Amino acid sequence: MEEMQQYLKHKVFSVVSRVAEVEEVRVYVIGGYVRDIFLNRTSKDIDIVVVGSGIDFAQRVARLMPGARMAYFKNFGTAQLKVDDLEVEFVGARKESYRLDSRKPIVEDGTLDDDLQRRDFTINTLALSLNKDTFGQLVDPFNGLKDIKNRIIRTPLDPLTTFSDDPLRIMRAIRFATQLNFSIEPETLNAMLSMHERLEIVSMERKVDEVNKLMKAQRPSVGFLLMEQTGILEQLFPELAALKGVETINGISHKDNFLHTLQVLDNVAAKSDNLWLRWAALLHDVAKPKTKKYIEGQGWTFYGHDYMGSRMVSGIFRRLKLPMNERMRYVEKLVQMHLRPINLSQEEVTDSAVRRLLFEAGDDIDDLMTLCEADITSKNDSTVRRHLANFRLVREKLKIIEEKDAIRNFQPPISGNIIMETFGIEPCHEVGVIKEAIKNAILDGKIGNNFNEAYRLMLEKGMELGLKPRNERENCET
Repeated sequence: MEEMQQYLKHKVFSVVSRVAEVEEVRVYVIGGYVRDIFLNRTSKDIDIVVVGSGIDFAQRVARLMPGARMAYFKNFGTAQLKVDDLEVEFVGARKESYRLDSRKPIVEDGTLDDDLQRRDFTINTLALSLNKDTFGQLVDPFNGLKDIKNRIIRTPLDPLTTFSDDPLRIMRAIRFATQLNFSIEPETLNAMLSMHERLEIVSMERKVDEVNKLMKAQRPSVGFLLMEQTGILEQLFPELAALKGVETINGISHKDNFLHTLQVLDNVAAKSDNLWLRWAALLHDVAKPKTKKYIEGQGWTFYGHDYMGSRMVSGIFRRLKLPMNERMRYVEKLVQMHLRPINLSQEEVTDSAVRRLLFEAGDDIDDLMTLCEADITSKNDSTVRRHLANFRLVREKLKIIEEKDAIRNFQPPISGNIIMETFGIEPCHEVGVIKEAIKNAILDGKIGNNFNEAYRLMLEKGMELGLKPRNERENCET
């Protein structure tokens, strides 16, 4: 008990304990906060169960904590107290029952045992008493502590009942296994496979929220392999499921693009916490099934999968209720460009090619390079080392060109307005031709990225197009 008390030193716990004594109710901190104590993880979310009214109890606690901010959610019977950097949620102990066609429970007041039984997994059924007479005492009716030590995900009740009551728990099992590097107990895993179709009644937003959480894990591939094993991948990500498998013709096979994609995802995760870069890794080869072709004498090809994959991103984001904004466009861009640095690393790295890559990638060039380096997967270590060495040359060239020419996100120094004013013309095709000529000349290194050189080229190109500067026309007229 004394060992647990060291984790309950924050003033909110002592205030809760005092209120519990005055009100003569039993109060416990439960769930993730307790679980994370035994996993040596820090948590700022605290769930407190009151054997009584959670909202009434929270109001009394708030009165004794000046400066704390309180929010009430009467429809859910909960209250949230924000104090310092902690979020403390109060709820009354309850028991739940479910109808087959809904995941909205029929809720009744209950005991602590009732409340713990309705929890998703044994590792989340641990409770610490906050009452004065048993302060810090661990309540563990489902051997959750043992499952934490054995790194096991298991349901407190029959898993078929647990997952039928709330199918989202299937996704949560996968997410916890991925985040914590735990195994799912076989009976629980079998129940997930048999019950996964019931996920259809859960909103897409809530399912994808679990996907995003597991995507942030150290090895997101664990979650996608579990989704594949339990039938969820086909249900939620048919485009990824289509990547599975190897086809062989005339003894020539292509790689399993699903396993390759997961390796790329893990490689990116090892380098970056950027969720949307991880989404780009997940989707970078998504069009390979649609572009796959066997060519005699050449083998398997996937021509255009970068462009077609980019075109598929918006449909996937729309179906999954992911943000249809600059984040989606970022993923589209990286998917479309993911072969560019790879091709560059296999050829002579010219200044012109590097300028164009910098210009088109803009501020996303570093993320693009991270994705492309992650895309180098092979069972042959020497092949990987050789390609990575080539990429280092590309990175060095990028740095040199960027410092010298300031190409990233550059705007040509001659605008359309300057062109129209110089030649005394209205918006027309010729304006676009001159602007494109200036841009290409800068990217090809034929002129510098400065006004004077660009202005001279504008005049030359205008003359080729039969245009005369306004000042020359005015001199002729006088």
